[in-house]
Formats: sequence, structure tokens, C-alpha cells
Amino acid sequence: MKRKIFISGANGFVGSTLARLLDFPENEIYGTSFPHKPKPLGLKCRNDIRYLDIRREGDITEFIKETRPDRVFHLAAVSNVGRSWEKRTETIETNILGTQHVFEALRKYIPKARVLFVSSSDVYGDASIDDRALYEDDDTKALSPYAYSKIAGELLSRFYADVEGLQIVIARSFPHTGPGQSPAFVCSDWAYQIVKIEERSKEPVMQVGNIEVKRDFSDVRDVVKAYVQLLEKGRKGEVYNVASGNAVSLQKILDMLLSFSSCPIKVQVDSQKLRQKDIPCLRGNNSKIRKETGWKPEISLRQTLEDLLEYWRNEKSY
Repeated sequence: MKRKIFISGANGFVGSTLARLLDFPENEIYGTSFPHKPKPLGLKCRNDIRYLDIRREGDITEFIKETRPDRVFHLAAVSNVGRSWEKRTETIETNILGTQHVFEALRKYIPKARVLFVSSSDVYGDASIDDRALYEDDDTKALSPYAYSKIAGELLSRFYADVEGLQIVIARSFPHTGPGQSPAFVCSDWAYQIVKIEERSKEPVMQVGNIEVKRDFSDVRDVVKAYVQLLEKGRKGEVYNVASGNAVSLQKILDMLLSFSSCPIKVQVDSQKLRQKDIPCLRGNNSKIRKETGWKPEISLRQTLEDLLEYWRNEKSY
């Protein structure tokens, strides 16, 4: 039996990884791409990825009405914290109003579809004390426009689940990286800089921001598996941390990446890479998702970083 799968943000880092995971003959994959025109994902199954801005209610409504998917992964968002400070209105319009447009279309045309809303660990703010692992019932606190928009997205998800009856599950994702990630994000930025230094197109100096903070990183390939498990097994209206359960300092990640390079590289703090407000530590407790879906992270951080660096060594489009 054919399954129709809808992925908003299908051409993004996570969306494209998810689409490849779901590339089976029995699936049909539909999705959106914005602000960039869709690139071929190399999928074998039937697929239709359209250039579509979810802020345009009529466009997203018509696409969902036309395709009527069984499964919906809502990933489309302004997802960079730094950019959210610079593009506050765009962040609010995309992450909140765009989300409402998606949910309204689902309410009108396919209210029984299973839906995953992807939130972020940034909603916890600085709740972690002494590196304590964060649980789903811990308080939320917005320390950036991005975090505020994701808190609002979670509230919308609960409203449409509890009041309107939509089958929405919330994934509260902690940081993730891996092959294909934009250099707008820290691990990929550093891997990209290393490759440019190896190619001698950049001086042997690594530009970094605050490397003292600690983050709970997972591999994107593990994360999309969690999303599939949550869509199938997660409970309506519930929040699930998608996390490794371990936090490491960015200093340790930097040291690991530098150890993979044959070039001697100096490290220099770039004030432009420092955030207006930084969270000292983010570490998630993943017992809930493990217990209810059986998911667990499988790829080591070292393997993730090696694969990320190798991706940039082979990538020619940047």
C-alpha cells in the first residue's frame, strides 16, 4: 500500500536526509523548499519537491489539499539562532505563522494524518544547572527570537492536538550535525574552514566563537530515524527530547576536528561569531523516547565529525 509522505523543508539539511531514509518504492514523497529552488535529491520513489514559502497560506494549503499525505514532517523553519536575531520578522512569520498555515490545511483536509512538529532544545534556555540533563517537563525560557518561535510552535502543536484533534507529536531536538550541513552551523563551519586551509585557499587560522559552552550533539542520520519512530509511535500532543544524553564542550569538538587534519592550524576568536546570549550547557535526557519508541543513537560523535569533514573534502559546490 502506497504511503504519501509530506516533508516541509525537504531540501534542507535534515529534510533531505529524512527523504533519503524514506526512499522506498511503497512511498510517495512530497515536500517544500524555500528560499532556495529545489535540488534533485536522487530519490528512486515518486517525489515532488516544490519551491514554496509556507508563509503564503494559499500555496501551502493548495499543495496539502492536492497531495493529501498520510504522514507529515514539519521541518521548514528559520533554524539558525544568529540569523533569528538579524531576521526577527522572518523568523516569527515562518516559524509561527507558517506552522499555523500547515496545521490549518491539515485540519481542513486531512485531520487524521500523523504529524511531527520539530522543535528545539533552545526552548529550555539556561534551565540546565551544573550540566544537569533536561527533561521534557522542565520549564522553557526564550533567550532568542528562534527559541521564542519554537516555544510558540509547541503551543500551536498542543492546541491543534488537544482542541482540534490533530495527531501531532512534538520532537524537541538537541543539536545535530553530519554530512550535508550548512557552514552556518558550528561543526560544519569548522570542518569547512579546515578543508579550505588544507586546500591552501585560506590562511591556517581557525575562526571560532565561544568554545567553552557544552552541547548535546547527535548525528543527523540518527535524528531522522528518531523522527520516523516518533511519527509512528509517539503519543499525540506529547513532547520528546531527541538527544544523545551526553554534552561535550565545543573545545573538545574543535580539538577532535583539528586532529583529523594534517595541517597545523591556529585558533582565533572572532567576535562576529559570538552570540548575543549563549546558553552554557544543553544536555537532554532521552529516556522518554527510548522507552516509548525503542530509538537510541548509534553513530559516535567521532564518526559523525570524520564523515562531516570528508563531506567537505568532496563537496565542490561551495
